[in-house]
Amino acid sequence: MQTTTLSFENMHNHGELLANVFRARRQTFIVQNKWDLPEADGMEFDQYDTPASRWIAVHDLGQVLAGVRLTPTTARCGIYSYMIRDAQRGLLDTIPQDLLYEEAPVASHIWESSRIFVSHDVPAAERFRVNLHLINEMTKSARELGASCVLGLIPENGPRWGRRVGLDIDVAGRVMDFGGSASRCVKINLIDKLH
Repeated sequence: MQTTTLSFENMHNHGELLANVFRARRQTFIVQNKWDLPEADGMEFDQYDTPASRWIAVHDLGQVLAGVRLTPTTARCGIYSYMIRDAQRGLLDTIPQDLLYEEAPVASHIWESSRIFVSHDVPAAERFRVNLHLINEMTKSARELGASCVLGLIPENGPRWGRRVGLDIDVAGRVMDFGGSASRCVKINLIDKLH
């Protein structure tokens, strides 16, 4: 099992891996969760998949087991910034505007994590290990990008699970239902992880 952080600068070094991340996202979010999201050529994508973002993949022999996207909260592309902030600003009709307890931050030391998933094909006995690889790579990459905090929209039980693996997580918003899946915003403090 390997973990890789992909960017527009390095994706050419990893063959089909970024395309496979988008294919795995389509399988998770469109096929399994039945979310109405943009897709093309068997891949799910949205307006936040820009050169400003990074994509973390947990993979084995070309198969993507899990992934997450990191986007700086300072990102801009047309009218869009990052998903949580744009939802709060009323630009996204599928996510409630009151998802955060406070105003969405815009700061170079805060990055957003979004589109987090673990493939349905990962056996239950392996899910914890795959999640651990994903979280470790996300934390490492965010720190290398200068982040001291990651803001994310994750499953409701994420804060409890994250604390089990050593993350410093604060609840940052109310529980919301996305087609039977309860989620909420959290802040992951990386200050203690900077050593």
